[in-house]
Amino acid sequence: MSFTDHIRRCNNFDPVRVVPLVANGRCIGLLLRANAAALRPFREVFAVEEDCVRLVADGDCVAVSAAVDAVVEALVLENKVPKWRNETFDVAARWGEPPLFRLDRGAVPFFGVRAYGVHLNGYRRDRGIKLWIGRRAPDKRVAPDKLDNLVAGGIGNGHGVVETLVKECEEEAGLPAALALRAVPVGAVTYRMETEQGIRDDLLFVYDLDVPGEFTPKNSDGEIVHFELMSAEDVIERIRTTDDFKFNVNLVILDFAVRRGLIGPDDPEYLEVASGLHRPLD
Repeated sequence: MSFTDHIRRCNNFDPVRVVPLVANGRCIGLLLRANAAALRPFREVFAVEEDCVRLVADGDCVAVSAAVDAVVEALVLENKVPKWRNETFDVAARWGEPPLFRLDRGAVPFFGVRAYGVHLNGYRRDRGIKLWIGRRAPDKRVAPDKLDNLVAGGIGNGHGVVETLVKECEEEAGLPAALALRAVPVGAVTYRMETEQGIRDDLLFVYDLDVPGEFTPKNSDGEIVHFELMSAEDVIERIRTTDDFKFNVNLVILDFAVRRGLIGPDDPEYLEVASGLHRPLD
C-alpha cells in the first residue's frame, strides 16, 4: 500500500461508465449504465434516454420523495439497493440549495447523488501529536472492523454541518456540545468512487479538535467498539503500509498530516497527497 493507493482507490470513477441523472436541466447524480437501465420500467418517475436519465416526477419535495421512494422499494425487492429505512439524505444540484427530494441513504450510491458528511480529527499534544482512533463495530454495513476518525457521520436531511457535528460527537465519542463547538473547520475532502452499488460522490467537511488531556472518548451508539490514542507518526505509517483504516478516513487523516507538516515536501508522495484530496466540484 501507499498514500497514493488510498487516494486512487477513492477516485476510481470513470466517466465513460456513467450517465448523468438530470433534474430541471441540471445534473444531480451519476448513474452507472446498468443502474440507469434498471430505471426503465419506472416511466412516471424517470425518463431513461441514451445520454442521460431525467427525473420527471412532478410535485414538491414531499411528492417527489414519495415517488422516488416507491422506485427504491422496488429496487430493494430486486436486490439492487440495500435500503437503510432509518435515514434520508437531501438531494440537490448544489450544497445549500432547497432539496428536490429526499433519498434513503442506502440508495445514494445507486443514483450517484452527492452525499455530505462530517469528520473530526481529535488530537492531543503530548510529546508530539497523538490522534484518537476508533475501531468500527464488526456489524457495520460499511467498512466493518476498520479504524476510523474520532467522530464521523453523514449529514441527514434537514441537518446542518455544525448540528451534525455536535450530534455525532455526543453519540460516537461522548464529546459534550460545549467541547464539540470548539472544533475548528479546516476545509473539505472530496472524492468520486465507483462501488458495487454505484457511485459515491462524497464531500466531507473536516474539523480538527485539540482534545483536553483529561478526556477519554466513550461510544454510546454501538458504532465504535474501542478507542485508542496513537501517535500521529504511527497512524501515518499505518496508512502508508496497510489497509487498516476505512477507505475515506485515510484521506481525512492524510489531509491532517499535510496541514500539520507531518508529511512534508521531501516525502516522495507529498505532491500526490497535497493535490489528490480535493477534486473540483462540477
